[in-house]
Amino acid sequence: MKPVSKTFWLFPWRQMSVTLKDIARKVGKSVTTVSRALHDYDDVSPETKALVRQAASELGYIPNILAQRLQKQRTDTLGFILPTFGPRFSDPFFSEFLAGIGNKATELGYDILVATRPPGEEELRAYRDIVQSYRVDGFILVRTRRNDCRIQYLLETGFPFVAFGRTENTGPYPYVDEDGEYGMRLVVRHLARLGHRRIAFLGAPENLMFAHCRKQGYIHGMEEAGLPTDPSLITTGDLTQRDGYEKTLQLLDTPSPPTAIAASNDLMALGAISAAQSRGLHVGADIAITGFDNIPLAETSHPPLTTVHQPIYQIGQMVCEMLVGIITGAHPHPESVLLKPSLIVRESCGTQATAPAN
Repeated sequence: MKPVSKTFWLFPWRQMSVTLKDIARKVGKSVTTVSRALHDYDDVSPETKALVRQAASELGYIPNILAQRLQKQRTDTLGFILPTFGPRFSDPFFSEFLAGIGNKATELGYDILVATRPPGEEELRAYRDIVQSYRVDGFILVRTRRNDCRIQYLLETGFPFVAFGRTENTGPYPYVDEDGEYGMRLVVRHLARLGHRRIAFLGAPENLMFAHCRKQGYIHGMEEAGLPTDPSLITTGDLTQRDGYEKTLQLLDTPSPPTAIAASNDLMALGAISAAQSRGLHVGADIAITGFDNIPLAETSHPPLTTVHQPIYQIGQMVCEMLVGIITGAHPHPESVLLKPSLIVRESCGTQATAPAN
């Protein structure tokens, strides 16, 4: 028997995709008229537009979005490369921030290209590849560093971007940031007013600009309160709950443990609470613990966490709107924004009556 040759399509819809020519044939109009009708041009009558759209719907026509974007020389896509710190990196902060970006982008007619890269050369290479392949119209940057090669590269290439955070090494650029130095001073001031004298600080890598600012806020807050800064009470971690747990155990094992701990973010503070409770301490009475960011978990922790609030979701919306304004030319030179955070006092730091004697 003679073998029968068959062609199998990996993507069968490609052989039956509907074109503008198919619609034109069905309605008896030119391809140009059909195209202009679908794009709602004023020189096409309402009757013709209705006829063309009905035919397009009946035939199952799907517009070629990519071709339309190429025609107007924009992708309608924003890039977001999340720097990851370890193989199991997870931070609720970024979930809320990305939700703000995503919802605002959808409202403005944009998609989001999300990628993850470890900080460093691989991360910078991803920026170069995406810029050179024109896959996005602009970038939203997070976790800015004091010396940030990403920002330097984007400034040199003139590629649109907005950052959540400041740096020390570059010229002016558009950003939204919270005043972390001020926020941490609020924390230390509050703890000092409660009577605490040995206040520990759970820090983060100081190459991160926000971590540096928060540490400076701790140091300045201690100075304002007339308290000595004890190097043995200052630790540096990786912003994870596990690290907050381990660093707190180390602090509690010192000959003169702290009576209060100020963490650089809420995840480390939640780890600190678990560590203190594992040693039989009553958080809010035997020891005070504070966080920073006011992620949703802070309010429902046991006890609820005193923390510094910053509007994470709204900041995501702000940076997205700023970036789209730059891309479209509606606001090509937006003013950068520095937000003043506020202290949210909950049960984890107790009251003056419960502050331990120093």
